Amino acid sequence: MTYQNVYINTIGCQMNVYDSDRIVQVLEPVGYRKTHNLEDADLVIVNTCAIRAKAEQKAFSFVGRLARMKRDNPELLIGVGGCVAQQEGDAILSRMPHVDLVFGTHAIARLPHILSRVKQDRVRVVDVAQSTAIDEIEGGGGFPVDSPISRFVTIMQGCDNYCTYCVVPYVRGPEMSRRPERIIAEIEALVQAGAREVTLLGQNVNSYGHKEGLPSFAELLAQVNEIQGLNRIRFTTSHPKDMSDDLMEAFGKLDKLCPHIHLPVQSGSDRILKRMNRKYTRQLYLERIERLRRIRPDIAVTSDFIVGFPGESPSDFEDTLTLVKAVAFDSIFAFMYSDRHIAAASRFSDKIGEDEKKLRLQQLLKTQESITLTKNRALVGSRQEILLEGSSHRPGLAEHASEGPQWTGRTPGNKIVNINTDRNRASREAFTVGQVVPVCIEKAYAHSLQGVLMQEELSNGGLKGNTCHAA
Repeated sequence: MTYQNVYINTIGCQMNVYDSDRIVQVLEPVGYRKTHNLEDADLVIVNTCAIRAKAEQKAFSFVGRLARMKRDNPELLIGVGGCVAQQEGDAILSRMPHVDLVFGTHAIARLPHILSRVKQDRVRVVDVAQSTAIDEIEGGGGFPVDSPISRFVTIMQGCDNYCTYCVVPYVRGPEMSRRPERIIAEIEALVQAGAREVTLLGQNVNSYGHKEGLPSFAELLAQVNEIQGLNRIRFTTSHPKDMSDDLMEAFGKLDKLCPHIHLPVQSGSDRILKRMNRKYTRQLYLERIERLRRIRPDIAVTSDFIVGFPGESPSDFEDTLTLVKAVAFDSIFAFMYSDRHIAAASRFSDKIGEDEKKLRLQQLLKTQESITLTKNRALVGSRQEILLEGSSHRPGLAEHASEGPQWTGRTPGNKIVNINTDRNRASREAFTVGQVVPVCIEKAYAHSLQGVLMQEELSNGGLKGNTCHAA
């Protein structure tokens, strides 16, 4: 088969990364292979995100720059997919005459047919129809990806929560869960292809299977835990209101389930949480965290925050700061509120000014940065098992590039560790991607850790103890 090249620009969340891999998968049988060089592309696809205004603007900016390429090469095909495509549909073709196809969040499996219409009929196509069931794509796991060791697997799509700031229920449709046997089969194929870690994806994985009468999410995790050759399991995203006792207990029972949970809270104010339609209180969130830490004392907790939500008073924002200090998150993602025109909050009248939102975001990030650095420093002198993801000699890989040649990986708690291999040749020769190795944490920075291979322990074939001697 003579292949053409497809270049995919993925914008936004982990779900989009997974969807981009699926796009590569469905296009390979019809003669496309992925390229990392935009200039070599016969087909360019922009996989968009509509969660925040900045991501949407980034997508349209990139698509706009493709007009020159289309003028230079009229045979080039340009497609826009993902959440912005689902949201805007025909408007994208009107706004950007150089775009050939627009396909929504449920149309990936139909992409070969869409491309066939574009090529054979010389027409521009919009497909944003939503399915009533998840379209399974056969042969999962065997297609080439950029990070074969750590892979994403969608277990459900859509959302039924309708938070007032969010467009997901509108652009990804209602909540639907995949059959557990399809999920297990996909993960087994990924492991056979070299994966050692999987992250299970969904807008609210905690409610997996509820509507369909399938096994609970905790039961699904137990099945995944039995897969031979898999080292680690992660998942995202969890909704606090649906955090079951069984799921919390899983952190103490399943040996492959990493001690890390991403549990978005969005605000520390009960008044704002109610306006957001989050359906839990500050106290319930704190109780969930307390119980998780009783079950798994070493669990790392990360979260999402929105600052400057309409009507957020100074005291509401202070409640967010006190929550951050009370929980002592390992890290957070924080964003300024931005209107999404199809979400309910866009119609709220009491908006916060941009300057005030920026000040609050800076204050929140500064507060968390101090907490993160303190928690990272507490790991100095500890022994961590690192799943190696790759090596690099590029300047700037670590926060202190002078540390020398680096391998990089993550702790079970999802902290980045850069491993100095400059000290002895044996360390450099010991590493292979996908290997789990014992590392002594020697230094801590704001966003990463620095460590050295515990060569003697590795040579003796045993992972022992929880502490080591840091230089």
